[in-house]
Amino acid sequence: MADYDFRPGGSLKFKGGVAEGGIVKKKKKSKPKPNSQSDSTRDRERERVKELLFKEEAELVSGSASGSNSPAVQGSDVRKTDAERRFEEAQRRRLEHKVAQLARKTHKDRVNELNAKLESLSEHHDIPKVGPG
Repeated sequence: MADYDFRPGGSLKFKGGVAEGGIVKKKKKSKPKPNSQSDSTRDRERERVKELLFKEEAELVSGSASGSNSPAVQGSDVRKTDAERRFEEAQRRRLEHKVAQLARKTHKDRVNELNAKLESLSEHHDIPKVGPG
């Protein structure tokens, strides 16, 4: 029973950091923001998207297969009606426009846009608190 007679008082202690005068937290590493490099990468990405669009356009003009698996699209351009050709052309233009817009905006821009939209909504759309507190 003599082993159980010693009872230290007070709260439990953390190892390490508290003994030196407080909890030691890791410092965040700061990342340098080279604007010229991010602009150049964005420009390179835009150029790459443009090149891909031009390649797709050249493939459509030359009549080669565009890589799709449907047999109707590959070699049946002769059997298409005018309306089908116009529809495919409009679809291609919409896709080009969509890709160009996506390449223009950064993730930060999209997040800011979403936050602005959410701020403009009325309180009716807020999630109500449920429960105590």
